[in-house]
Amino acid sequence: MSTAFRFGYITLMGRPNVGKSTLINRLVGKKISITSHRPQTTRHRILGIKTTEDSQIVFVDTPGFHKKRGKAINRTINRTAVASTQGVDVLVLVIESMGWQAPDSDVLNTVTGTSTPVILAINKVDRIRNKEQLLPLIEQARQFFDFNEIIPVSAKTGYNVDRFLDTVKLYLPSGDAGFPIDQLTDRGERFICAEFVREQLFRQLGQELPYATAIELIDYYDRGKIAVLQAQVWVDKPSHKGIVIGKQGQRLKQIGIEARKQLERFLGKQVHLELRVKVRSGWADNQAALNALGYNEDLK
Repeated sequence: MSTAFRFGYITLMGRPNVGKSTLINRLVGKKISITSHRPQTTRHRILGIKTTEDSQIVFVDTPGFHKKRGKAINRTINRTAVASTQGVDVLVLVIESMGWQAPDSDVLNTVTGTSTPVILAINKVDRIRNKEQLLPLIEQARQFFDFNEIIPVSAKTGYNVDRFLDTVKLYLPSGDAGFPIDQLTDRGERFICAEFVREQLFRQLGQELPYATAIELIDYYDRGKIAVLQAQVWVDKPSHKGIVIGKQGQRLKQIGIEARKQLERFLGKQVHLELRVKVRSGWADNQAALNALGYNEDLK
């Protein structure tokens, strides 16, 4: 490749639920990071790789910063979020178009004094009819930080995403691609399959979902035209198990149905999915349990 080719890492950071994962999926062109309306859906660092004729951009999707840091899982997720802002070429702070909030400042404060270029992406502008309404927010943002660029986008509709790509690319160093040109993420199929199941827990249960809930993929067999998956749902209390299973098992059944649809789209084949729910008290505050679920893999 010529020296004109650019390669580098760009971290998307922000408070929970500002649309970082949706933006990553839009940029990459395929769903690799799960989304829901429930805050703090993302718990792991995930790389989304966008390769074009003149660049390869590695976007780092980070968990939203947790203000409650009492449990080991919250502390681990916050360490992952902070570690993801270090050693990259560009930092992108994602906020919502509805206005600057105090948690946005909290995230920004974690990189105060950095020499890394910082770009502000104002997401969800599809909710604003007149884009001139963004001008006061842009002016306010400039008072908080000397951003290298401020770019309004809509991860949902794709508005201004091409401009965003063209702009962030200019801040990357010249260099050869670091990944195969057809690779979209650093995560394997097992991880993404488990995440698709967890996504349906968030979507089907909403505010009823106990935070101390996780997915462990126990078995994954690829039998050619069909994939057979067995996943275990970890919960913290027996009462949580009842919430996930639902009356006569209907909630767990619906979670399985919707997860299977996502898995079949992702894998491109028929999927047989078996879900089990297991109580393991205190797992979210147990470092060994977190290690078993791969939470500390993000910090390596």
